[in-house]
Amino acid sequence: MIQPAPDRLSATFAALADPTRRAILARLALGETSVSKLAAPFEISLPAVSRHLKVLERAGLITRGRDAQMRPCKIEASALIGVDDWLAEYRRLWEARLDRLDDYLQQLKAQQASARESGDDGKK
Repeated sequence: MIQPAPDRLSATFAALADPTRRAILARLALGETSVSKLAAPFEISLPAVSRHLKVLERAGLITRGRDAQMRPCKIEASALIGVDDWLAEYRRLWEARLDRLDDYLQQLKAQQASARESGDDGKK
């Protein structure tokens, strides 16, 4: 069975699913650096870090250059725009729902205050 090619958003979320890859991106947000410097804080092998970098690179989250023997890595922050756009849709949805809930709660408070003022506490 042929598997469809993953879309960019799925590839991005798959890459971000791993805490080591997120930590690598956090480090690269500070600036371009070499693979060996990226690997230093992790208790995993250099080839394992390289595999993580390949996942990030396939997702378009990083680029790797070539400078003599060094392969500097750099974050591609623009690749996160798709994630931000996707999240923005849900942010708008939940903000609208929370606004409606707040309106409803304000109505309930107003009704309770009105009932207290008229001496009707709602109990019969």
